[in-house]
Amino acid sequence: MISRKSKREVEQMQAAADVLVACHREIAKIIKPGISTIEIDNFVEGFLEKHGATPEQKGYNGYPYAICASLNDEICHGFPSEKPLEDGDIVTIDMVVNLNGGLADSAWTYAVGNVDEKGKRLINVTKEALYKGIKQAKPGNRIGDIGHAIQTYAEAEGFSVVRDFTGHGIGPTIHEDPHIPHYGLPNKGLRLKEGMVITIEPMINEGAWQSKMDDNGWTARTIDKGRSAQFEHQIVITENGPHIFTEQDK
Repeated sequence: MISRKSKREVEQMQAAADVLVACHREIAKIIKPGISTIEIDNFVEGFLEKHGATPEQKGYNGYPYAICASLNDEICHGFPSEKPLEDGDIVTIDMVVNLNGGLADSAWTYAVGNVDEKGKRLINVTKEALYKGIKQAKPGNRIGDIGHAIQTYAEAEGFSVVRDFTGHGIGPTIHEDPHIPHYGLPNKGLRLKEGMVITIEPMINEGAWQSKMDDNGWTARTIDKGRSAQFEHQIVITENGPHIFTEQDK
């Protein structure tokens, strides 16, 4: 069932998103060669506790960490590790914050030190693809319009779009209907309505779009060792178009 959120629920989500955005901005300050993703995970736990919030995905279906930290060829759901990040790495930090029952979900790909030009392009195209998808998230449009905007842009830039993972509805639980593919045909799929809260979170690869699963049962990575980037925003569809809860570029 797809629920349309009340003004009170939207306000709760925005409060959680404000904490999440503040946390991502602090991560941006500390991420550099030599830091490990388990150190970032510990930092996030402490930051959320200090702000009266909790990491919602910790314990979700047995997931053991406060963040997902997906490095280089890892597409999503990477486990934090004690291995120090190296100059030239790219890493996606994804988290869900719970503040007094309101949920916020956002992922950001970070360049670690000096990343090569193709890596920078991958990051920039992925971020731009997200915003092209968000522009289509308005009442009367369909889910396919979001995916089509993302796919046509990313593929025209020479990259591929992961099919195995999608955006989703959110609140009061992490994953709700509808699923939001990041590929597809325009004017196809469910019609978008005011009050729907969804995540749009394209995962864009250097090489093939297909994924394979690590032995941990969580981490997906590219089949050809090409790098993958991801950006994710949580939005609510309003009569005036999409409102981004998790905007960092203000």
